[in-house]
Amino acid sequence: MTQRRRIPRLIGSLLLVAAGVGCGEAAADAQKAAAAEPEVRPLGRIVPVPASVAPEGEPFALSRTTRIGADTADRETRDLARYLAGLLRPATGFPLPVVDDQAARGGIRLRLSPAATELGDEGYRLHSAPDGVTLTARAPAGLFRGVQTLRQQLPSAVERKSVQTGPWKIAGGTITDTPRYAYRGAMLDVSRHFFTVDEVKRYIDQLALYKVNTLHLHLSDDQGWRIAVDSWPRLTTHGGSTEVGGGPGGFYTKAQYREIVAYAASRYQEVIPEIDLPGHTNAALASYAELNCDGVAPELYTGIKVGFSSLCVPKPVTYDFVDDVIREIAALTPGRYIHIGGDEAHSTSHADYVTFMDKVQPVVAKYGKKVVGWHQLTGTTPAEGALVQYWGLDRTPAAEKERVAAAARNGAGLILSPADRSYLDMKYTADTKLGLAWAGYVEVRRSYDWNPAGYLAGAPADSVRGIEAPLWTETLATTDDLDVMAFPRLPGLAELGWSPAATHDWDTYKVRLAEQAPRFDALGIDYHRSPEVPWPAE
Repeated sequence: MTQRRRIPRLIGSLLLVAAGVGCGEAAADAQKAAAAEPEVRPLGRIVPVPASVAPEGEPFALSRTTRIGADTADRETRDLARYLAGLLRPATGFPLPVVDDQAARGGIRLRLSPAATELGDEGYRLHSAPDGVTLTARAPAGLFRGVQTLRQQLPSAVERKSVQTGPWKIAGGTITDTPRYAYRGAMLDVSRHFFTVDEVKRYIDQLALYKVNTLHLHLSDDQGWRIAVDSWPRLTTHGGSTEVGGGPGGFYTKAQYREIVAYAASRYQEVIPEIDLPGHTNAALASYAELNCDGVAPELYTGIKVGFSSLCVPKPVTYDFVDDVIREIAALTPGRYIHIGGDEAHSTSHADYVTFMDKVQPVVAKYGKKVVGWHQLTGTTPAEGALVQYWGLDRTPAAEKERVAAAARNGAGLILSPADRSYLDMKYTADTKLGLAWAGYVEVRRSYDWNPAGYLAGAPADSVRGIEAPLWTETLATTDDLDVMAFPRLPGLAELGWSPAATHDWDTYKVRLAEQAPRFDALGIDYHRSPEVPWPAE
């Protein structure tokens, strides 16, 4: 978290320390959290809930002599063992050396088993007994997902950055776990309000804990352009110079964007960059007059209205611009997709919209990527292999839903992001201070209690590639703002993407979610204490 975001919290902390109570209150909070948790968390009582849980025998106890074993000749496995050790050392105070697998007898072992094909690319098996913990996966991503389960099985105090008392026990038995959907995403809008590299990394780590594997970055909009494009430099120097409310804005250099992508990859997350086209483009239009049909650049925009901007579809320079932007961003992005937006293009005629998308989708393919677009893309013909992101509501007209379902029947993959279920910027209730309410109020149960496979009538269940939780930032300017809107809804949406449909049950989920509260506290995550959830007493 950067200094400008931390100032209010930092001042408060200094005042407490000056009064001689800061450390005491922190210790009291930790003790209260410990008192609210069992010494041994029942196996599998975590979020997302695992596919298969078989409790058996006594727990494993982490101790000062515990070693973490891996095939040290394999770089990824070794790095994952070091990552795990780095998570556990601060709170336990244990050295937890990373050693070769054979030297970790009685400790924690991370093992790759290519023959374990039943685990797929992200599945894992965790076996815990008094004589050790073994985490097995077919691929490194599976080991990483298993590490998140292991850390959640430990007391929440393990997330703290100072030494805690323990004990550190993992219940005995075996968890065998694979994801329901291959695509489990979260979107962060850095255009309406800009967030720094460190702040994005913080969100990546929060997503990782709940097994999210895709970070969709909304990099351009009317209020700001956030990614450097060498061939069109004013996009950032001018278009990136503001944000909603007239703040300083900001942008990522190419090196900074690569840093975000690399950090996400270290958490086994794929980054999908979005350049919203042909609407939501005022920042670009203000930066280059020639992109406007009348040749006149508009003023920079700091409000929150939508639908008023459009690239000039008939102009050849528009496609030079799009080609350059996609070429440069594709070169920075190792992932499979580029998101081209396509929503709320109210200032673009339907004929121009179709013309534009028919020209732009092949550009994405030209640079080796596949298209993702908001579901308005189905008003034209989605490219082969395209993913269509549905953001409609329960009350969206049936004809619009059918158009999306028809595209799915014709081969388009679906990402489900219904705004009145999964938009994390929607207010919880009328009393919520942050957020918007155009899609209605979205309390915790509503965000969790739906079935992606059957959500869109007429769409084949196998067309649903997964779900995504977008977090738009018109009203969100700090990481605390992000926290209170994402939590506690994000973990439930992550569970919808990961856990089998048969495990879906609000009454049991809300209890497991409530048990996440001490972990939120230990991680410094501000969260909404929804009355729908039986939180531990404060």
